[in-house]
This record gives sequence, C-alpha cells and structure tokens, in this order.
Amino acid sequence: MASGLLISALVSRLPALRDDLVLDHASVGLLLLCMTGGSFAAVSFAGRFVLRWGATRIMQLGATLAGFGLLMVGLGAGALGNIVVTGIFLALQGAGTATWNVASNVQGAAMERALGRSIMSVLHGFFSIGTVIGAGLGVFAAAVDLPLTVHYPVMGLIVAGTVLISSRYFGPDGSRRSTEHRGGGMRQAWREPRTVLLGVLVLGMALAEGAAGDWVALALADGYDTSEATGALGYGIFVTAMTITRLLGGELVHRFGRVAMIRASALSALLGVLVFAWGDHLPLAFVALAIWGMGVALSFPLAMSAASDDPVRAASRVSVVSTIGYGAFLGGPPLLGLLAHAIGLLPALSCIGLLLVMAFLLAGNARGHEAVESTDHDEETSEV
Repeated sequence: MASGLLISALVSRLPALRDDLVLDHASVGLLLLCMTGGSFAAVSFAGRFVLRWGATRIMQLGATLAGFGLLMVGLGAGALGNIVVTGIFLALQGAGTATWNVASNVQGAAMERALGRSIMSVLHGFFSIGTVIGAGLGVFAAAVDLPLTVHYPVMGLIVAGTVLISSRYFGPDGSRRSTEHRGGGMRQAWREPRTVLLGVLVLGMALAEGAAGDWVALALADGYDTSEATGALGYGIFVTAMTITRLLGGELVHRFGRVAMIRASALSALLGVLVFAWGDHLPLAFVALAIWGMGVALSFPLAMSAASDDPVRAASRVSVVSTIGYGAFLGGPPLLGLLAHAIGLLPALSCIGLLLVMAFLLAGNARGHEAVESTDHDEETSEV
C-alpha cells in the first residue's frame, strides 16, 4: 500500500510540478526520465540485493530511499524551482521504489506458495489502494493549492515510516536462505526465453499503466481543457478501477487461468486507451479511464507469479522480468512527451495500443503452475 501511496502522491501533482518548473510536455517527459532511469538502474541489481541480504531488508532500504527522494523532489521543485535538483532526487526516488518493488514481489510469491493459492493480484490490489488514497489526497491538495514543499515531504515521511514500522511484523524471510542452498542464476535467467518474453509482455502492459500515471492528469487538464483538480480526479478513477479489479480478480484467475485473463486484460486496456484518446467528451473519458484501469490491473501481478513459479529462481527471474518491464518506464515518458509535442498528447497516448497488442500475443508465456495447489509445489516450498 505504501508504494502505491508514494507514486500516486507524485503523479497526481504533476501539473503543479510542471508549473513550478515552467516546463512543456517534452520537458516533463525528459524530467520523468530521471525517475525511470534511476528505477531501471536499480532494478537491474535488485535481485542480487535480495539474494544477498533478504527481501525484508531490501524493502526497508528501498522505502527509505524512495520516501527521502520524494521529500527532496518537493523542495527541489517547490522551494528552489531547480530542474537539476528535482531530476537528481527523482532518480533517487525511482531507484528506491524499484528496489523495494522487486523485493516485495519476491516476498509476495513466497506467501503465495506457502498459502497454496494465487494471491498476487490481491497483494497488488493493496498497492492500488495506496494509489487511490494518494490520488484522493492529491485531489484535495490541488483543490486547496497546497504547495509541493508541504505535500511531497509529508507523504515521503509517511511512506518511509510506514514500511520501517510494519516490517517488524513480517514473517520469516527465506529469499536469501533458498539461494544459498541451491544457487541463484541471474545469468541463467537472462538466457531463458520464457522469462525474457514475460518481461516483454510486462513491458507493454507497464507502459499502459505507467502512461496513465504519468500523463492522464495532464491529458485531462490540457487535452480536455479541465482544471488540475479534475485531472487528479481522472487519475483517481483509473486507479480505483484498477484496485477493485485486483482485489476481486483472484477468483477469475482461478476459473479462467493466467493466459486468458492476461489476454482479456490487454483487450480491455486497448479499448480504454483508444476511447480516452479519441472520445472527445469528458464523461466518456472518465468511463474510458475505468476500462483502461481494469485492463492493466492483473497482467503485472500475473506475470510476476509466472516468473516466480520456481521458488529457487524466483528472485533472479523477477529481477529480469522487472528490468525489462521497467524499460517502459525508461523509454515511455520521453517518447510520449516528444510525440505529444509533435502531434498532441491524446493522439500520442493512442500509440500505446501497439504494445497492448504485443502483450496479447505473448500471453501464452504466462502458462505454468497456475493453481499453485499441488502437493509437489508444497514440497518445493518446504525445501526452501
């Protein structure tokens, strides 16, 4: 939940960040590249960190770095109005968040195996609950014109403090012990076609999710000529739809399986993106955002479950899939920003549809131990 709260706090106030730094769309995209660059660099090593120090410690470290980074982004943009300082701490915030997320997915996969039931979508649902809360707070902060020098530091401290306190109650962390027993295999994971293709699948769906986070508030404010508060409300609709789908999607996964649900998700996201980009009416845009949010809800957690089917190689495979997926966050913001500068933000967003089609075609790679219920699986878990 805390991770969603942090990222939602950041993106819900992007119009204010843009205004404080006096930026155009292309410049906002390049600034966001600092955050995604930090994320990409960190996620490449996060699996090794988890293997060496364990998921719990890496979650604590990542959350602390991410919270401090958000605090300093608020000061860099709101107090100093300095794009260089803001970019540096956006990179730190991105690095902390990415490291934290890899560790969280490894820990979540271990919980899934221990329970013998698919729960990853529910765990990601709590992330989305954090984004809903963060978006709501962003709407309020925008409506009362709360400065970023107050909003971002307060949220950064809350996020870091929440993880540091709650992590005292985590259960036993077997991520490091299992690797010492069997051997990790980061290089081997990069040579596995299924793992790499899962990463490419995540790349497409992550761009669809990340583009909403990065650009929906601005697209509503500029493309639909609405206020900053309305832009934040639109993002809130998106994350609310995503949250509800994640919390309720577990039974659908059990009934239809990973592959069918990823394909349905890609089609839903494609429909939502295209209607949002070309609908030309604000009520229809809000409906499209809900469909878009439902579409991107399940693919990322299901891909993480697929990458974690083997508990011995879970950390290395999750790291590889996350690294490829973060390529969307690395290349997406600047490419969409430059494209928006040339053809307009709403038409630029419609181009995401090409990657959603790719995700649909690659869904078969998520096929695996979908039910997570066999006794053999339980025996594997006991060995860890």
